[in-house]
Amino acid sequence: MATFHCRSAFISDVHLGTPDCKASYLLDFLRKLRCEKLYLVGDIVDMEALARRTWWHADHGAVIAEVLDLARRGVEVTYIPGNHDAPVRGLAGQSFGGVKIALDAVHEGADGRRYRVSHGDEFDPEQVGRTWMVHLGEVMHRFICWTNRRVHAMRRRLDLPYLPLSIIVKSHIGKALAYIRAYEQRVADDARERGFDGHICGHIHFGHVRDMDGVLYLNDGDWVEHCTALIEDHTGAMELIHWSEQHAPLGRASRELVLPSPAAALALAPLTRSQLDLSQLRPAA
Repeated sequence: MATFHCRSAFISDVHLGTPDCKASYLLDFLRKLRCEKLYLVGDIVDMEALARRTWWHADHGAVIAEVLDLARRGVEVTYIPGNHDAPVRGLAGQSFGGVKIALDAVHEGADGRRYRVSHGDEFDPEQVGRTWMVHLGEVMHRFICWTNRRVHAMRRRLDLPYLPLSIIVKSHIGKALAYIRAYEQRVADDARERGFDGHICGHIHFGHVRDMDGVLYLNDGDWVEHCTALIEDHTGAMELIHWSEQHAPLGRASRELVLPSPAAALALAPLTRSQLDLSQLRPAA
């Protein structure tokens, strides 16, 4: 089995315990991963969903077993709980099976750059959860995920590669993109105020590499819709990658150059055409 080597890897928003979780792709990624540090950046097990309905697939248990095996083999694994696995926050400071639980972390890259790492739900606007619009948005998101599952099942039967349907939808809805951009700005502003070179988070299910006035916004995406991870190579460069039947780099940030991930990269070109090709990405201004 071919292995995938990097210095550090960041994954979030796996949502184990839900039918939308693409656990088979994540399991393949973890089994091939060889790294020094692994950050689980929140919403790994969807405790909210499990409280409403018990649903579990064998692959979900295998993902947990693989993470524990990585820790057993000497990988430094840090689990930063999110809003869907918030009860685990009460265990901050403890370790289980070699996995350290923390509310957030500071990651120092191989090139000396310092990043704050957190799930990112602390950057939700204050009004989130208080209006009927939020509930409407949740209903629409569940519908998109339901549709994505059906499309994915059909494409697998036809032996076609995974198509992240929801990023196509998000990339063509102005209000969705406006919300994402405002969120990114809040995260970058906070990193700047704290004196970090960047911030690594998840939460909004929209992986992105972006330079924002000298501060790196790095979102590792999710394993429900987009199947993305953020990885750091041994020079300190950060890269957002998609992992399914097709592997595709979506953005990269080194000290010398930032190749931002386009907002609609996957919407505009199937992964079969963007596979392992960073040449089409343009340097940041």
